[in-house]
Amino acid sequence: MKRINPWLSDDNVQKAVLRVLRTDRIVPRMQSPGVVDVRSHHSVPVTLDRLASLLAERGLMVFARIDFSGDAERAGLAMRPMQMLLFGNPKAGTPILIAAPRAGLDLPLRALAWEDADGTVWVSANTPEYLASRHGLTPDLVARVAGAGALIKSAAE
Repeated sequence: MKRINPWLSDDNVQKAVLRVLRTDRIVPRMQSPGVVDVRSHHSVPVTLDRLASLLAERGLMVFARIDFSGDAERAGLAMRPMQMLLFGNPKAGTPILIAAPRAGLDLPLRALAWEDADGTVWVSANTPEYLASRHGLTPDLVARVAGAGALIKSAAE
């Protein structure tokens, strides 16, 4: 068997990794630490339209909307619907970037809407706790971005 990763030496681990890769399923219960998955009652585009509207109502900016599945289709590839919004507020984010420049890897904030193999739509985002831990942010800095989770939940309802 061809090795996927040279650091994995146990053939059983290799086989398990291949089985997971072949299932073509992302199971939200097996999420990554620091990521929250919210089930949406809407399609991917409608979910992000709703989120963009909520963001605008609160004076936050949408910096970009990336249509991964649309880009895949234009490249001749097929994938389930998946789009991402990059959003935030420079007044909230700039103090974070000044205190921890590498926080720019995670700012502006992101919300990824995607459809799983069963047709369920999810919105995934980093948790404030993850951002605090990853970038050593103080509670007052984390508070500047902590409200995004409530907007994501509202958009998914």
